[in-house]
Amino acid sequence: MINLEAINEELKNQTPHDIIIWALVNAIDPVITTNFRPYEGAILHAVTKVKKDIKVIWCDTGYNTPNTYRHAKDLMALFDLNIHLYVPQQTKGYRDVIMGIPEVDTKAHELFSEQVKLEPFRRAMAANNPDVWFTNLRQGQTAFRDSIGIVSQGKDNVLKISPFYYWSDEELDDYLKLNKIPNEFKYFDPTKVLNNRECGIHN
Repeated sequence: MINLEAINEELKNQTPHDIIIWALVNAIDPVITTNFRPYEGAILHAVTKVKKDIKVIWCDTGYNTPNTYRHAKDLMALFDLNIHLYVPQQTKGYRDVIMGIPEVDTKAHELFSEQVKLEPFRRAMAANNPDVWFTNLRQGQTAFRDSIGIVSQGKDNVLKISPFYYWSDEELDDYLKLNKIPNEFKYFDPTKVLNNRECGIHN
């Protein structure tokens, strides 16, 4: 059993680059997940700079903004991403007629979240069976994320690595500017609606 508290203390003052190298040393099947939300360019750049061919899992809900889809296309081309795309089993057109986007905190919204995000995500993780999972979670985003640290242990004992965990938006702005990486803020997650809600993937 690993000592997460000791590991997080050890890595607390390390750079994202060093954290990524630490995580990859013994990784067998690492992946990175992305939804191409704001600041995703930073984690995609940092990880692919160390491991160019890492699997990049994108669970596309089908409800992204046009700006997000264009941004995704730009980042995929910029980093030559090894994208593994997963989509819901039901089409957006079908769901728009049957349920639309239900009100938050209802049974219908739970079903909606299951269909558009949770089931595709479980399918992606089962198909790729990672032992290390890179993500761009940061302190201050939600109460749950404030509690996890740089390294946490996800479902099925997967090590979840958040190299930019302690970084602020301003620091990430500087990182993107320095590395000439585009950013995009017109993003919408229909399963969360509010920025401080969890969708169920990470908690």
